[in-house]
Formats: sequence, structure tokens, C-alpha cells
Amino acid sequence: MSVQDASVNSRGLVSDPPIAKWLFNDTRSAPLWMAFRIWIGLEWFTAGMHKFITDGVVGKGWLDGGASLKGFWAGAVAIPQTGSPKITYTWFRDFLNTMIDSQAYQWFAWLIVFGEIAVGLGLIFGCLTAIAAFFGTLMNMSFLLAGSGSTNPLMFGATVFVILAWKNAGYWGLDRYVLPAIGTPWTRGTLSKKGYKTPSSGTNLT
Repeated sequence: MSVQDASVNSRGLVSDPPIAKWLFNDTRSAPLWMAFRIWIGLEWFTAGMHKFITDGVVGKGWLDGGASLKGFWAGAVAIPQTGSPKITYTWFRDFLNTMIDSQAYQWFAWLIVFGEIAVGLGLIFGCLTAIAAFFGTLMNMSFLLAGSGSTNPLMFGATVFVILAWKNAGYWGLDRYVLPAIGTPWTRGTLSKKGYKTPSSGTNLT
């Protein structure tokens, strides 16, 4: 048995269990991640499209001044006479109050609408999957901090796993060709004139 195959290597690091290696470093798990990411992507795409077209009107409440977002923020920062406020952290309430006072909802609503659609498309087609998933968790966390439960806790947890599986999650998607072309901050891609062979199915990506 080689040092790399041992449960603890020469640097004292515990080896990953086989299931973790299969899920995060083996392209044979790519079909599972494809189904998982498409489900999450459809949730984001649907949410964005509901805001883009409301009651048959394009941008109603969102792209025409952000009234819907203003109402959401106002409800989130409100402190009831009885019971607990929606927002737990004072700093986030102060942040939203600043956004309301500066009328930032007028342009921020555009970011939310097209951000949700972009995250959805990125996950559905497996294009820059990890980046799309990261911004998805960022929006989930923002909604959670504003006191909106709904599906956000489930979506946040699920999307974190997609980020962890970034090498596999988009392999059955555009990332199979996009990532080798553009590379990563630590590996140059073919566009930077350094050869890179797309891994064949069943290969290890470590």
C-alpha cells in the first residue's frame, strides 16, 4: 500500500473516505450531481422568472422601481410591539435601513431578478457551476438574515454541497469544456496556450 493510500499520510493528514472521493473527485458521480444541480437551478430560475414576469406584466414591482423589494425590506426591518423581530442581527437591520433610505431597492431589485435567473441557468447548464452556486448561497444567506425562511435553509445546504463538488457537479454540462478552456487560478487553461486534456469518464480529478 502506498503512502497516499494509507488512512494517514506522511504529513499526518487523514485520508478521505471512499464515498467522499467518489462524490467529489470521481467523474462517475457526475450524473448524480447533474440531477442535483438541475433541481436547484430550476428553483432559482423559476423564482427569478416569477419576479421578471408578474401577473403577465414584465418587471411589475421589481424592474419598474423596486416597490416589491422595498416592501420586503420594510417588513423585514419592522420591529413589532409584541414578539420577536424578523431580523436577529442589528447590523443587518441597519444595513437594510440604509438601503431603504438611499432608495437602493430601485437598482438592487434588478440584481436580484437577473441574479436569480443567471444562477439558475448556470446550474441548469453546468456552466461555471461553482461560481453560480456561490452566488446562490449568498442570496440564500441574505434572505435568511432578513428573516425569510421558506426554502432558503434547504437550498443553502444543498448548494454548499454543489460548491464542494465543483470538479464533478458541472462535468455533465458545459463545465466539461469551459473549465479546461479557461482554467483555474492555480491551473492555466487551453485559452492561455497550455495544453489540457479533458478527463475521460471514470477518471479521478484530484
